[in-house]
Amino acid sequence: MKYRRILPTLFAPALALFLVACGDDASSSAPENTESSAVEESSSSYSPQSSSVAESSYSDTSGIVSVTAFVTDTFEVFAFGSFRINIVADSFLTKFDYGDFVSVQVPGFDTLDVPVVANYGDVFPGEFFLYASEGLDYISLEARYGQMAEIIGLGREAEFPVGVVIRMKEKGGYVDHLENLNSLAFSYSIDAYPGLSIEEFANFRMVSTTGMGEGTLYRSSSPVDPSIGRNTYADSLSAVAGVKTFINLANNREYAETYEGFAESYYAAQDVVYLDVQPAFANSPFKDGLVKGFRFMVEHEGPYLVHCTYGMDRTGYTIAVLEALMGATAEELKADYVKTHQNFFSVNQVALTPKQVELIQAIIVRLMRNAYKVEGVDISDFENVDLAAATEKYLLALGMEKSEIDALKERLR
Repeated sequence: MKYRRILPTLFAPALALFLVACGDDASSSAPENTESSAVEESSSSYSPQSSSVAESSYSDTSGIVSVTAFVTDTFEVFAFGSFRINIVADSFLTKFDYGDFVSVQVPGFDTLDVPVVANYGDVFPGEFFLYASEGLDYISLEARYGQMAEIIGLGREAEFPVGVVIRMKEKGGYVDHLENLNSLAFSYSIDAYPGLSIEEFANFRMVSTTGMGEGTLYRSSSPVDPSIGRNTYADSLSAVAGVKTFINLANNREYAETYEGFAESYYAAQDVVYLDVQPAFANSPFKDGLVKGFRFMVEHEGPYLVHCTYGMDRTGYTIAVLEALMGATAEELKADYVKTHQNFFSVNQVALTPKQVELIQAIIVRLMRNAYKVEGVDISDFENVDLAAATEKYLLALGMEKSEIDALKERLR
């Protein structure tokens, strides 16, 4: 029996930036006005023209440790979309620890709250993070599967060097998430899930949150990709449910048609839009794919089924957007999102603990907050904001017309 753990995605960006970082005594408990004024003072003293310093230099003023560095290769930031900072990771880790949450501000562009981690696999797909692996001569601001330059709005017209301010957001705020990630495992074999139904093993279910029509929208792992051993179950369950339109987030048509058994599947005879997107929710390829998929739904009859490979990351985000649009509450969104993880990670009937459920629910909140923020839509108060209105603004920002959004909602009622 084979088991799989969440593994790191290796990626090598290259860029050096100017950094201002908080010292050991700066923490989330420090007075906000004192910390902010210190950071702003350090940031405002930076000038792109004052680039005579060839090496990084540290200074400590009012508990703020400053490190100055300069861009070494601007091509890399646009080729790979991530910021490599020429600060030795071991030196950085004398001020911050793995599992700390930090605020990273790029003056004139954006501010992101991210965890400090040692590996790309220490965050879920689509999440932002600060990569600081011991022994490396740099740290870097990253988006797993994503392009950070586009996310913060840094274009080729930007004047280099570009300044960055990093300060402590929450000491140890991501430690529990790191421990949780290391504890998750799943199996390709249905025999490892004696407590699950066929539907749960295939991660197949009807979406039934507030505002969603009965038997209108479904989600599952891939009905055609055999790599995780669930496709035939998902395909047959789709047939029983009478699904007419599939939104395939994972493949292009040509590749999907190479899967063994594709031609004989129920899936092959239905309407399918092949979006072939990575879980980079704040970047153009995914955003364009989301709009294309929703327009396809407007143009074709339901019932609909959304899937990627596992039905977890890309599907989880897409379904959450549709649920929010139709009026689901924050609690409903989080509960539906975590259900997939409960299905996959309950190997040999070892259920997720309440703490693990809480940590996984927090993922969809971070993903939506970050992606909506890029489009100028603030859902920071996730529990109380009008998610339906915010999601409509989000879709308008992605390029959908109001008439298309209304038509999509009508299809899903």
